[in-house]
Amino acid sequence: MKKIFQISPADNVAVAIEDLKSGEAAGTGGKSVIVREPVQAGHKVALRDIARDESIVKYGFPIGTASAAIPAGAWVHTHNVKTRLGDLLKYSYHPSFRPLPTVPPRTFQGYRRKNGSVGVRNEVWILPTVGCVNAVVREIERESQKFLPPELDGIYSYTHPYGCSQLGEDLGNTQKALAGLVRHPNAGAVLVVGLGCENNTLDQMKRAIGPYDEDRVKFLICQEHEDEIDDGVAIVKQLCRYAAQFHRRECTADQLVVGLKCGGSDGFSGITANPLVGAFSDRLTAQGGTAILTEVPEMFGAETLLMDRCKDRAVFDKTVALINDFKRYFIEHHQKIDSNPSPGNKAGGITTLEDKSLGCVQKGGTAPVSGVLLYGQPASQKGLNLLQAPGNDLVASAALAASGAHLVLFTTGRGTPFGCPVPTVKISSNSGLARRKAGWIDFDAGRLLTGAEMPALADEFFSYVLDVASGKKVKSESFDKHDLAIFKNGVTL
Repeated sequence: MKKIFQISPADNVAVAIEDLKSGEAAGTGGKSVIVREPVQAGHKVALRDIARDESIVKYGFPIGTASAAIPAGAWVHTHNVKTRLGDLLKYSYHPSFRPLPTVPPRTFQGYRRKNGSVGVRNEVWILPTVGCVNAVVREIERESQKFLPPELDGIYSYTHPYGCSQLGEDLGNTQKALAGLVRHPNAGAVLVVGLGCENNTLDQMKRAIGPYDEDRVKFLICQEHEDEIDDGVAIVKQLCRYAAQFHRRECTADQLVVGLKCGGSDGFSGITANPLVGAFSDRLTAQGGTAILTEVPEMFGAETLLMDRCKDRAVFDKTVALINDFKRYFIEHHQKIDSNPSPGNKAGGITTLEDKSLGCVQKGGTAPVSGVLLYGQPASQKGLNLLQAPGNDLVASAALAASGAHLVLFTTGRGTPFGCPVPTVKISSNSGLARRKAGWIDFDAGRLLTGAEMPALADEFFSYVLDVASGKKVKSESFDKHDLAIFKNGVTL
C-alpha cells in the first residue's frame, strides 16, 4: 500500500510516489489515508486534518500555512497553501554542526597547470570583452578547428551581450565573470578579443584578471587589425601548441572544485537527487575538496539551516549579508521575495519557495559552511562555500564556473539540455525522466525510490564524477555550450 513518502516524522504531508486516484488507500511509516481527490506523483497529500492557518510541515520544517482547512487525504498545493516568507529578517547565530571526519582523497586524471592549479578539461577558450565582437569570436573558433590537436578537448568561444553601455557594479560583474573564465584551469589557453571602444577596456580587463602567463593568455583588439579573423586564428594556432603540452596526470580529489545547482525541480528532488548530491558534497569536502552551493533566492526559507552550520561568527555574518542583500535586490526592483518557484516547479509538485528551498539546500550536505563568495569571486576556502548568484539556471551555472568550479552537478526533475563552460552533469530526481530524456540525463537518482540505498548509490555517483573529471564526456558537452550568461544588475546606457 506504500504509495506515498513521508520525509520526516514531524511532517503532516507526504509526497505521492505514483499518481493517486480518488478513494484509494495510501500509506507510509505506519500511517494511512484515503485519498480524497487525484494527486499526481511528486505532489503532496495531507496525512491528517490541517486547520486553516496551521503550518504545512515537510522536511520537518514549515513550508507555508494552510490558506483553507485541509482534510486528511486531500491534495496539498498552491490552491490551499500560502507562503510564510516576508521582508528582511534579523538572525541569531546558533552553531549546530559537526565537522566531517577527514578521509584520504581519492584520485582522478587531470591536467596540472604551471601555476599549480588543476583542470579536468584541456580546452582553448575565446572570450569577447564585449558583445559587439560575438560574430568575430565565433568565426575565429570555426576557422581554428583545423588546428585542434588530439591533446585538446576542444576550441570554444563563449559569447554574451555585455561589456559596453554598463556602469559601476554592473560592468564589474561582467569583468569578474570574464576574468574568472580567463583564469579557469579547464582552459589550457585563452584568447581575449575586444573591439577597441567599449566600456570594458583592455586595461580594465587585465586588472580584473590579475597576473597571467603571457604564453597562455593572448589579447586581440579588432579595431587595431586589418583582418581580425585571420590574425585571431593565427593566435589560436599558437595557443593550441601551448595547451597541447599538457597531459592528464594523477591528481587527488582535494584539488576538485564542484558547483552544486538544481533546476526544473519536482516533488522528488528533495528526496532523491538533492540528497544524493549532498552526500557527494560531504564525501568531497571530507577528502579536502571544495563544493560551492549557489542560488541564493532558493535559500530563502531554509537559510537558518545554513547559518547554524557556519563555522564561525564571521562566516555567519557574511551569510546573513548574502541573504538580506539578495532580498534587498528583490525589494529594490519591486518584486516579491517569494516570486519563485517557476511554473515548471509548481507543475512538478513544488508549492512554495520554502518547499523548494528546503529541498535545494540539501545539495550542501551536512558539512560546516566554510566560506561565502561574492559574484565572480574565486573559491579559495576548502570545504562548503555559498556563492552570491540568482536561481536562473544559466546565470548560476556560469557563476559557478567563474568562481572556479571544474564541473557543475545539476539536479532536475523536469529535464534540461543546457550546458555551461564547464561539464554540467544532469542528475534526474525520478527514473521516468532518466528513461524519457536519456539524451539529457547523466545519472538517475530516482533509483532511491525503488530500493537503492543512499550509501551505495552515493559511492557509485562519486566514482562517476571522478570519471567525468578524468575525461568522461557528459551529455551536455554534446550540445551547444557557447552562451555565457552573465548576471545583469544595473542601468544600460
